[in-house]
Amino acid sequence: MAINKISSSVQSVKQRFSIIGNSPKLMVAIERALQVAPIDLSVLIIGESGVGKEFFPQIIHTNSARRHNKYIAVNCGAIPEGTIDSELFGHEKGAFTGAIAAHKGYFEEANGGTIFLDEVAELPLTTQARLLRVLESGEYMRVGSAEVKKTNIRVVAATNKDMVKAVKEGHFREDLYYRLSTVQINIPPLRERGDDVWLLTRKFSHDFADNYHMPQVEYSDEARQAVLNFRWPGNVRQLKNIVEQIALFEAGKTLTADDVRRYLPFDTDNLKPVVASQASSFEYNRERELIFKMIFQLQSEIENLKTAVETGSHAAHINDDVAELKRESRQLVGNLTKLKNPDMGSIDIDNFDSRPQVREPQVHEVSATMVEPGESDEVKPVKTLEDTERETITRALERNCGRRKKTAEELNISERTLYRKIKEYGLESRNQKSN
Repeated sequence: MAINKISSSVQSVKQRFSIIGNSPKLMVAIERALQVAPIDLSVLIIGESGVGKEFFPQIIHTNSARRHNKYIAVNCGAIPEGTIDSELFGHEKGAFTGAIAAHKGYFEEANGGTIFLDEVAELPLTTQARLLRVLESGEYMRVGSAEVKKTNIRVVAATNKDMVKAVKEGHFREDLYYRLSTVQINIPPLRERGDDVWLLTRKFSHDFADNYHMPQVEYSDEARQAVLNFRWPGNVRQLKNIVEQIALFEAGKTLTADDVRRYLPFDTDNLKPVVASQASSFEYNRERELIFKMIFQLQSEIENLKTAVETGSHAAHINDDVAELKRESRQLVGNLTKLKNPDMGSIDIDNFDSRPQVREPQVHEVSATMVEPGESDEVKPVKTLEDTERETITRALERNCGRRKKTAEELNISERTLYRKIKEYGLESRNQKSN
């Protein structure tokens, strides 16, 4: 009987606040908010940015005895430290420069009601001490006043920070943390809500089309799976943003998985788990290729400096520029040497010439990863830039099973550039998939 009553109440709350989803963790959070609402206790809402924490203080307020009084939401992270005390507790005329009249703070304005302190972990320590006094005794003083005032207010706070860690590091008062978290409600991230992702996608897509009188987009099964597979680190806020972009630019279209992926940011955390040995090998190759790309850029800059010397332009600064590029080159090669790979020979960085040579920059010095596996004692002839670039693209294509879009994303270059390089190096015969 009690379960049916709670379930009915939860359904009513979902309809009133347009909350979409049936995730068990979300239902537990709503039920917990309804249970604590009639009891005048402080509540701390914990959840990542974008999960919808702002709905829960409203649920608590509208289901409490204070629902006919004021509800004020305050973003503590958006108020400068120098004015936060004045905003919360008010100030007297002349309390500081610009205080031309007395001012009521939020705690005075919301007397008898509920105040929601979003991003409460951003409060300065001095303000935390004032807030603790309000929670313990209902007393506070305006800035610039010695008169103690009283307020009858309920505080609901929210944060996306690890409060226990903040307390240990001294950024948040321990006594205030325990006062605020008399009851704690945890809001699940979107990635833990299962099919709620798809329900929200349909909701946002249909709402956008209706509001702006545009043809609706349709999602194929593969497109739907692409939405469900993404981790959504920005949670509901990020999902709404991307779904609305898709609804705008793909209006009236039946989407494929590739259509959806074009709007998703490249997220390495979204990669599927692989065997440990494969993972370490992939990370090594990935870091190695990133360093190669940076070395290529340095080579280009050195060539530009060489041209500048030959033409006599900016001669006064050439020596310093070349020396700086040499230092960066040595650091990059050092980083490449530190990458752990049992098949990777060592590189003798001390053989690098650190003296700036203005007339003839030695490009091969910054690309000296040319020690072949297992031959650390014998330095092989320097590979050309073209050889290294061809090898990097070839390996990336193999890892991505010939999928050019994925390969371009991994190498951080455009697909157009990748197509040109494939043609230039005669790699057309490889498995040429566009997905």
